[in-house]
Amino acid sequence: MKKRHFIGALAGGAGLPLAAFAQPDPAKTASMSPALLTVTGQIGKTNRGPLDPVLDQMMAKQKLAFDKARAFDYAELARMPAVTIRPTLEYDKKQHSLSGPLLATVLQACGATGSKLQMRAIDGYAPSISLADAQKYLFIVATQLDGRPMPLGGLGPLWAIYEADQFPDMAAKPVDQRFGQCPWGLYHIEVQA
Repeated sequence: MKKRHFIGALAGGAGLPLAAFAQPDPAKTASMSPALLTVTGQIGKTNRGPLDPVLDQMMAKQKLAFDKARAFDYAELARMPAVTIRPTLEYDKKQHSLSGPLLATVLQACGATGSKLQMRAIDGYAPSISLADAQKYLFIVATQLDGRPMPLGGLGPLWAIYEADQFPDMAAKPVDQRFGQCPWGLYHIEVQA
């Protein structure tokens, strides 16, 4: 057996030349990108089916349930118009640049019709906020911190956050009390009535 055919057979394509594996179809790879954010609940635009308790282990362990959802990968979030904010963060009491799409833009892409949001972080932290407050405070889904993507295991890869310094009612609070509704490591939003 020739090396090319042998390697092709190992790759699952017995008899296909290696070139068949070299360039993936862009239309197929876009749909194969991992989802970073899943939005469920009262939404009209979906792109995935119900929770699968075997494949959606973290969601199942956090007792989530849904029949349909809208999943976003990093590239899709990065294509949305970005907003940059500079809040003083509680972790080091310094201003940092965070950027990403407005939460309202993400919800619009889902056809959200509810009035309340429950946002969930990978550690299970799940604050609720009214849609009106998310819009009033101009929450973003931050994908970058100080010009760099946020890694999993740090504050990312996504963080629902706003610029507390720009709102007198929030700026009056101690910095460690301004971000209780801002889950870092955001991966799920449920839109509720």
